[in-house]
Amino acid sequence: MPHTRTFKFATFNLLNYTAPPYSFYQLHERYNNTQWQQKQLFIANFLSESNADVIAFQEVFSPHDLEVQCKEAGYDYFKTVDSPSHDGLYPQVLFNPVVAIASKHPFKSADALSPCPELLEYLNNQNEFKFNRTPIKCLIDLPDFGEVCFYVVHFKSQRVQSMAHILNIHNLEDPLLQLLHQTVGTMQSQISRSLEASIVYYDALKTQREKQCATLVMGDFNDVLTSPTLSFMTQGFHPTRCEPCIEHNEPVVGLTDSYEFSRSFYENKSKPFSHYYQSKGNVLDYILASAHFNPDCQVSKVKALDYESYDRHISPSILSEDISVSDHSAIAIKIHF
Repeated sequence: MPHTRTFKFATFNLLNYTAPPYSFYQLHERYNNTQWQQKQLFIANFLSESNADVIAFQEVFSPHDLEVQCKEAGYDYFKTVDSPSHDGLYPQVLFNPVVAIASKHPFKSADALSPCPELLEYLNNQNEFKFNRTPIKCLIDLPDFGEVCFYVVHFKSQRVQSMAHILNIHNLEDPLLQLLHQTVGTMQSQISRSLEASIVYYDALKTQREKQCATLVMGDFNDVLTSPTLSFMTQGFHPTRCEPCIEHNEPVVGLTDSYEFSRSFYENKSKPFSHYYQSKGNVLDYILASAHFNPDCQVSKVKALDYESYDRHISPSILSEDISVSDHSAIAIKIHF
């Protein structure tokens, strides 16, 4: 029997990873020493248990502390491409957390994803566009497998930006303001999230075509993949149809939810939730994959794929956030080739 190798790739929203004495969003929102020690132990246990080769992180306010912790766990390569911002009056209060990537293998490149100007013009968004969290585009050459292009993302949340200043309304319970937030505000949030996803999707497919390399888009999508906001990212790709691969000896360009490549999917197991809100479970965290990870694709090196969820710390019965852990599960895929 030929020797089988494995690689594992994971993504984890850490929930306001902010080292004391800094606060996140508001002055009173911060970790005490006990909570921070618990948080560090929680992450250390995940790093040890998952033993992933590459990990994408979201909601990082203290990247240096995370880098130190990852390097202590054997992740010699770590990258962020942006920095949190500080409150003007209270510099210890941080806003705008960043994404990060940690790897046991060297980066060939790791940079901020720059939107294509021509695409922005096509989308009528030439000058004003800015990611809510700048994605990372990272290329890693994995031994015996080849180059993989990783995208680390944290798309716009479903939180609505207040319209009170437009209407000069000071009462946040005003019925008109509430109605507009539920309609126009929600639509604006969806548009922003969809635009971010469109830019990542375009770059991923373009890079697939130009480099012919495997691709993974990993992170917190802040929406279900079947929503109208995000469904375009996988609708055009049918993972079970590999005629282009057979005919041209190259993978078809596209992305799909990696769960559909997994043994759990073929065994008709339910996909585990990655987040609960008001006791309702959703899958908000994804690893989208190119056909290079499809075991049914004749030109793929992958013979089997396992989907893993690290979710013991989340439950529908927990109604309040515990910052010493996370409100998201970590997810991972393990490929055998």
